[in-house]
Amino acid sequence: MPRYAQLVMGPAGSGKSTYCSTIVQHSETINRNVQVVNLDPAAEHFDYPVTADIRELIQVDDVMEDDSLRFGPNGGLVFCMEYFANNFDWLEESLGHTEDDYILFDCPGQIELYTHLPVMKQLVEQLQQWEFRVCGVFLVDSQFMVESFKFISGVMAALSAMVSLEIPQVNIMTKMDLLSPKAKKEIEKYLDPDMYSMMEDTSDTIRSTKFKKLTKAICELIDDYSMVRFLPFDRSDEEGINIVMQHIDFSIQYGEDLEFKEPKELNEEPENPNYDELFQDKTNS
Repeated sequence: MPRYAQLVMGPAGSGKSTYCSTIVQHSETINRNVQVVNLDPAAEHFDYPVTADIRELIQVDDVMEDDSLRFGPNGGLVFCMEYFANNFDWLEESLGHTEDDYILFDCPGQIELYTHLPVMKQLVEQLQQWEFRVCGVFLVDSQFMVESFKFISGVMAALSAMVSLEIPQVNIMTKMDLLSPKAKKEIEKYLDPDMYSMMEDTSDTIRSTKFKKLTKAICELIDDYSMVRFLPFDRSDEEGINIVMQHIDFSIQYGEDLEFKEPKELNEEPENPNYDELFQDKTNS
């Protein structure tokens, strides 16, 4: 029986922990068992129960306070994640193995972990060895995506993670519930974007001919291959949450291997199971 996992990624402040909390609450209402693993060694607070917490293995504060290491916040986090990569047996022991495993991995917010460092790629490969079907969920804050040049930057960050990890990826704009009605209407064009119009919007602010050509090449590449699309995520919209989960479930083929359970009333014996006699009585009448 396969196991299922979401790697919840994105820049710091993009709403990863809030996303995990919302999915846990939503899953409870639809009777789905979802667990969360905290992989952020610098996390301070989250409002959901965790199956495993990387801070039990190593913490950023301990690394920063170590006189022999003398790391800052970013260097300390990278050290913690590399230490974690050398101790995957801790994660295996913490996860155990139960039927219908569906786990959200709440990942750190340092973008370099998903671009050029091998730690997250190593995690993906290890999870796949443990028979997990893994989907990347890349979050960006919708409040910072209402301008064309910021949107292109967010697209490139999502694309970088997608290329680095080589797994199915669903890209999500979070905090839609915090946008004003005007901003919500404005951001609709970024959910299914026309990159050529994005290019025209940014060309007025770019004076350098060289960077205009670079921006044009990036937009054409993304548009021609339909590489990046975003789904809106409003934590108060149950229907929208369902749509997000359907996209993720489809990408990891969740549910295809689950056993079908018949409704109770279909399992009950009928009072008169001799259908041949009933049919003959009706024919004679």
